[in-house]
Amino acid sequence: MKRRLSHQSRVSHDRWLISYADFITLLFGLFVVMYAFAKSGEKKEAQVSRALESAFRVMGINAYLPERNANQHKNIIGGTNSTVQVQKVIVEDLESSSRARHDLEQIRDKLLKRLKDEMDHGSVGIAMGQDGLVISLREAGFFDSGSATPRNGTRVVLDAISAVLADSGMQVRVEGHTDNVPIHDARFDSNWELSAARAAAIARMLLEIHAIAPGDLSAAGYGEYHPVTTNNTAAGRAKNRRVDLVICPHTKVDFSIAMGGSSSQGSWKRITDP
Repeated sequence: MKRRLSHQSRVSHDRWLISYADFITLLFGLFVVMYAFAKSGEKKEAQVSRALESAFRVMGINAYLPERNANQHKNIIGGTNSTVQVQKVIVEDLESSSRARHDLEQIRDKLLKRLKDEMDHGSVGIAMGQDGLVISLREAGFFDSGSATPRNGTRVVLDAISAVLADSGMQVRVEGHTDNVPIHDARFDSNWELSAARAAAIARMLLEIHAIAPGDLSAAGYGEYHPVTTNNTAAGRAKNRRVDLVICPHTKVDFSIAMGGSSSQGSWKRITDP
């Protein structure tokens, strides 16, 4: 019995061979991939470039890559770019997107200070969404029920926002939203018309302040179709009745992954709401 225990407790000194064999196998695979990449044609390079972008987006590493213009796509797909050139374009896009993210973060921090009182009262929400920074002006603080005429205090809040956005070079998309309760009166036949009228009213006030270039400003109405929360409760419907100011750079980017937010067709994760 003692002899059997002594035999079982003996330590093998050859277990390193297993790790070494795994390392050699991985190293062999690396060289095979490198060789295949070196022998691949320009069409393969384009496929690798697209695969890298897709993988980076999924991992959040490359969440800020702007969409390439037609000429860049044509050059990559047509095979006029070498591997080094394709990698250079990706790196340049990452740097440009990183700067855009940094600029939006600075704008967000300034707005958090300027609009602290409004946020504490729940009339304003700030979040990072799919296209950029989203400032929500909720109906309770800026409009009477069923009305598209901004209240008197709206100009004060827009002045504060415009002071931060002045000379930022950012685009501002004004989006009107409602809850799902139907509206039928002498002024509006649908929630879509109400939301569009509210967005247009806020956009006009922003133009009057002269802090945002007219070419960088747009307005749209989405009605009840892009809620941020459920419409089954009064509190949820109150949050859905809003006008969103979407602050975004001129290049199309996706901020939802790396900024810690999530969005699906107009639904923003409120990271600073009370």
